[in-house]
Amino acid sequence: MIKALIFDLDSCLAAADEAGDNLFAPAFQAIRAANHGAVAEAQLRAAFQDCWRFPFDHVARKYGFSPAMRAAGFAAFRNIEVQQPLQGYGDLQELAQLPAKLFLVTSGFRRLQESKVKALGIGRRFTAIYIDAIDEGKGTGKLPVFASILQEHGFRPDEVMVVGDNPDSEIAAGNRLGMATIQTLRPGVPASSAATHHIRTLSELKHPRCSCLLSNIRNGKVRPHGAKLTLLAMCCPVLRPNTTKPINVII
Repeated sequence: MIKALIFDLDSCLAAADEAGDNLFAPAFQAIRAANHGAVAEAQLRAAFQDCWRFPFDHVARKYGFSPAMRAAGFAAFRNIEVQQPLQGYGDLQELAQLPAKLFLVTSGFRRLQESKVKALGIGRRFTAIYIDAIDEGKGTGKLPVFASILQEHGFRPDEVMVVGDNPDSEIAAGNRLGMATIQTLRPGVPASSAATHHIRTLSELKHPRCSCLLSNIRNGKVRPHGAKLTLLAMCCPVLRPNTTKPINVII
């Protein structure tokens, strides 16, 4: 039985650029001013694009930012916050319908990520919210955060599902701990085989009949063999694993 779901924030519950391109403009200007030819212009533009989906420390490493560029970026991003209301994706109301404890785990600059949660008005939906704050000398990644949720709340890994977009962050952490991982295929998010399941909307998470069937399969009470699960999987992509082969059961 699934007792908890751990959600990512950006590109999972809301588009990272919903507040507008100008949100990151001060940081991009500061990084560009500190570049001095260390990173080619084409690479710099690609790095700025990645900043909308990935934590800045990851982007800085990936594109070989100089210490000066990294320092300029940290100084600027640390002061950025969303100041207008955000809507998020159109299915956030589904969070209230999920029969499990919900946790939010997001990586980035604390002030920025906290302002997004506040602007979305979703804080009350979660049992706890964790920010892997890269500007506080932490930035340990999501694996230890997930592990602490298991320990603090007494969950087994098979009782928790991880929902997010990034195969190298929350999906990888969930897989390593033995949790089911669900990748949200929001606009601009490429599907990854690292996730055990894929969904396009949060409504696909709330299918009691499918959840019960999935639990029975995992517990060995139902064995794959007939034609029913194929039809259920078409209705509930949470049950559709990364395979083109039909999955069938006889009950």
